[in-house]
Amino acid sequence: MSHAFIIEVDSRAAGIVVRDGRSFRFHAACDDFSGLEGQGFRSPGDAQKAAVRHLGAYPAGRSPKLKVA
Repeated sequence: MSHAFIIEVDSRAAGIVVRDGRSFRFHAACDDFSGLEGQGFRSPGDAQKAAVRHLGAYPAGRSPKLKVA
């Protein structure tokens, strides 16, 4: 069983989660996801959902760099 997983949002790396006991600890790949840095999740899927929600928290027109083409 793997102990680390890449988390992607919109085909871009958001970070990785690494097994930390019974949870998975998030490590941001870029500043856009630094708000999730160090947070623990029950599963890689939960971390993925949190990363998507994190991007959705930005008001229209104020998206983080990750969404800018």
